[in-house]
Amino acid sequence: MHPHSSIFVRGLAVGVAAAAICASACSDSTGRLPTDTAPVATRRAVLPSTALVTIPAGPASAAILPYLTDDLATERDPVNLVFSGQADPRAIRDALLGLDGTRGAPFPPVFPFTCTWSDAIGGLMAGYGEAAGWEGAATQLQCGTYGPIRFHLRLVKLGAFTIGNAHFELLIPGTTDHQVLSWELAEQLVTYDLARTGLLGAAPASTGAITAAPVHRTIPAVIYNGLPASLRLLIGGPPGDVTVDPGIANDGHATSFVLATLAGHSAPRTGQRFTIQFSQVIPKPFCATGPFDYLLVQGPVLLEQEVETLAGGELRQSFRADGELLAVPIDPFTGLPDGQAYKAMVSERQESRAADDGGSVSGMQHQQLLPSGLPGAGSLVIKLKVAPGKDPSFDRTESCK
Repeated sequence: MHPHSSIFVRGLAVGVAAAAICASACSDSTGRLPTDTAPVATRRAVLPSTALVTIPAGPASAAILPYLTDDLATERDPVNLVFSGQADPRAIRDALLGLDGTRGAPFPPVFPFTCTWSDAIGGLMAGYGEAAGWEGAATQLQCGTYGPIRFHLRLVKLGAFTIGNAHFELLIPGTTDHQVLSWELAEQLVTYDLARTGLLGAAPASTGAITAAPVHRTIPAVIYNGLPASLRLLIGGPPGDVTVDPGIANDGHATSFVLATLAGHSAPRTGQRFTIQFSQVIPKPFCATGPFDYLLVQGPVLLEQEVETLAGGELRQSFRADGELLAVPIDPFTGLPDGQAYKAMVSERQESRAADDGGSVSGMQHQQLLPSGLPGAGSLVIKLKVAPGKDPSFDRTESCK
């Protein structure tokens, strides 16, 4: 759930200091607050031509924005996968969902490398191609489950080819938020699994350097220091504890695939429904009065998703999340209550569509602190809408009492 974050706010289950770091660094979840906190009334994407790179796309080449974005501005997740040939995201989904969890070297037969692919719940993102324009990442897959760790894949159709990002991530305890741990490990797993499908028409190749290297984004030190040694080794990080946020390794290249044939089956209708208990001390996500404005937020958040393929082949995904939580002001220095409690109402709605013309995504996050007459109460609404051939929009509206 950013890109991509938690339904209520990014957080971390190891205390106030951790939450303060994570509030500006964690990503890749539904409901994630953008790193900018100033209210924005309808941001329209302005894409400088210098941001585009040229990639091989089958027998031709194409200019793309080499990152996926969740707010039409931030270069969030690097494009590390490019598909041509029979490259529709729905065909890639069918191929991966048809695999079992049996892998060989270099992946040992242990968790998490025995995972299987399924539809994923995740924050909405978009990609851009010079010819196709803005398109939504309407197809999301996971190898593993929502937590504790998973491989997460987003796909964006840009005309005759598809771009994607894969990453390996951790569900931060006590939240609905994921922290990206590795780009490279996930890219390797997807490459291995696509070879297993038997659909490749040529050996995987490299696009050359298109994104930031040798790292892109970081892992907050407080999160990294909570990882077991085996996980640090797996992602190629420092073996010991760190005092500076380590970078997430990124070689800057994307792997390019030519899919020669289609998968021999169509994925069935899928769904998932589960509850996560939010329990975290966090910086106040909106209507804060200063840098030490913190809340202890507790309560259940229900997440529900349905994905189905319609008769004409169109793939539709709907997602909703709802929670009624208790938010108690906390003194971050003493950990003691420091004011009257709020009722926190949180919700999110998503609709995604993958079809022949591309991908559409539309989502709204709504967060409220009640009662409305209490000092510091207010609301936050975040909207993202991207559809083929239409101007995309991102809105962030904050209302404080």
